[in-house]
Amino acid sequence: MHMTALGFIGVGLAIGLAALGSALGQGYASRGAMEGIARQPEASGNIRTTLLLALAFMEALTLFSFVIAILMWTKL
Repeated sequence: MHMTALGFIGVGLAIGLAALGSALGQGYASRGAMEGIARQPEASGNIRTTLLLALAFMEALTLFSFVIAILMWTKL
């Protein structure tokens, strides 16, 4: 394989794994929040706020990895 082809594979893996990890993390966090709200409905406001903040941080990390992947791609 040519070095450029390996670079494109690396970029694809970088964004793919970051997106997969973020999706799994968001799914687990959402599931936990829904279970918490089901068990303690009076705490739903606090749980929802914490969930949204956690989801925003997870999404930000995914976007950072996307930017890094684009930077890797432009350097090939």
